[in-house]
Amino acid sequence: MRYAFQVQYIGKNYSGSQIQFENGKEIDSPTVQGELEKALCTLIHGKSSKNEGSTENNNNRRVKTIFSGRTDKGVNSLGQVVHFDTDETIVASKFLYSINEILPDDISVTDLKQVEPRFHAQKSAKKRYYRFEFINRRCKNAFDGDLMRVKFKTDVDRMQKSLNYLLGEHDFSSFKSSGTLNPSKICTLYEAKVSKVGDRVTIDIVGNRFLYNMVRTIVGTLLEIEGHNLEPEHMKYVLESKDRTKAGMTVSPYGLTLMKVMY
Repeated sequence: MRYAFQVQYIGKNYSGSQIQFENGKEIDSPTVQGELEKALCTLIHGKSSKNEGSTENNNNRRVKTIFSGRTDKGVNSLGQVVHFDTDETIVASKFLYSINEILPDDISVTDLKQVEPRFHAQKSAKKRYYRFEFINRRCKNAFDGDLMRVKFKTDVDRMQKSLNYLLGEHDFSSFKSSGTLNPSKICTLYEAKVSKVGDRVTIDIVGNRFLYNMVRTIVGTLLEIEGHNLEPEHMKYVLESKDRTKAGMTVSPYGLTLMKVMY
């Protein structure tokens, strides 16, 4: 049977959402996936996948999870979707309570349900919604937390005009990092909106897929346009160049949240 649930997490204490490998071996670093799989093994098999024993036995016990997409170290989630397979029948209300008692305080699971065997958290997804927030103020505040602070003044109307050039289907090579494994650079952005309340700026972007560090590089390019008083049309130039060196910096992951995955 296949089950799916939503995962919320604060990413600052993890080396990304998914387990990392190097030379075919799992890297021993904390990940959201690692914590989820340990908790699932405890609930379903009564033992942690990290318990001592043979590699073969550990692999047999492991409950493998599939995420809707990878998030980097420092990136948060309110709506990450994960699926897993098991022969056990799961009672959602009891399971949710139990797994949330086991998981660390910065990870929680919601909305567990049984899904069709053909459902795939990553491949079945149609849209993904990300939000990036930063503080636009010269002086720091003790309650800013980990959010990036931009000291120069930004203009919401100009930023919206810049973002509008990214709507639709395009080659987003200019906004990808070198770590992008998928050779396809074509993405479709359905929405890209910027708003400001007080000194907090929010950028909401909805697309069918995103390249590695794409949202953070789009934000970096927006800030370069604002910081150097460039015309909003500069965003179109960067997009059409398909050249990463033309775009702005890749900003801090703190402030980026995967809000929702749509199917």
